[in-house]
Amino acid sequence: MKHAVRHDWEIAEIEALFDLPFSDLVYRAQAVHRDAFDPNEIQVSTLLSIKTGACSEDCGYCSQSAKHDTSLEREKLLPLEEVIEAASAAREKGATRFCMGAAWRNPTDTNLEKVVEMVQAVHDLGMETCVTLGMLTGQQADRLKEAGLDYYNHNLDTSPEFYGNVITTRTFQDRLDTLGHVRDAGINICSGGILGMGESRTDRARMLQELCNLPKHPESVPINMLVQVEGTPLFGSEKLDPLEFVRTIAVARILMPGSWVRLSAGRAAMSDELQALCFLAGANSMFYGDRLLTTDNPEADRDRELLGRLGMRMAEHQDAELQAAKSCGKAGAGAA
Repeated sequence: MKHAVRHDWEIAEIEALFDLPFSDLVYRAQAVHRDAFDPNEIQVSTLLSIKTGACSEDCGYCSQSAKHDTSLEREKLLPLEEVIEAASAAREKGATRFCMGAAWRNPTDTNLEKVVEMVQAVHDLGMETCVTLGMLTGQQADRLKEAGLDYYNHNLDTSPEFYGNVITTRTFQDRLDTLGHVRDAGINICSGGILGMGESRTDRARMLQELCNLPKHPESVPINMLVQVEGTPLFGSEKLDPLEFVRTIAVARILMPGSWVRLSAGRAAMSDELQALCFLAGANSMFYGDRLLTTDNPEADRDRELLGRLGMRMAEHQDAELQAAKSCGKAGAGAA
């Protein structure tokens, strides 16, 4: 691999990347991207909320917290049949990975078994599976691995230094501990952060430093733009410069050459031109949206139209898996 995988990045090195002239940074990121991936292929995931609201955490960006006064209606865990129906529809729309999110601080063992059934059912459809359930114990991570789970999502959100400004009900170390349990269980990690919460560029660099200096890079790195929700503490925050968002995508690509970098939350409000810049900077994964309906999805149709205009295509399921294995193999060679 031309661009060696490192786990010893210094903060000064990462900030120097952020400070590069924009065209130089994007050019470098695109070169790294082409070394590990097909630059014209996008992995597509769909996210379904399987349990909404009433979360005991106080994450300042989240409408699902019971501590915030939002209009979000609380919902119980979805029945298995509805999950299978949504996953089948997602596959028909071109999604290769189905992600399921539950608003829990941490799942009970009883609830985990219900999620295990969902994971197995979605896996039987031939799709990759991902869940985000909050904090896990080592035993719970092992159980999800036994069920065939491919990815576990647990974002770091921001830097260790800024973290306390956003969340107080769990620590940054709690998040690292869960990632450790997931990695020890042999499950792929999906972990990234949220931009536009009032953090500094140094905070963005520190978040990426934490991710790229893990013993093994996350296989998937979602970069989210804050979606401001009225009633949450971060509503009314100053919006992030879109070019700074692109810079963060580019730096993430350079630091983690073999990871899927996902253009995640906030994409619905982005212009086609901004999304194209993100793809140029190394983003090669995206969500269709935060909720999939079984009827026609205009957002999915818009995505297909945009990718067509860019001469890009959605990754086929088997192709995506082969590319991931290829990238991990290259990464291993580079690290050695």
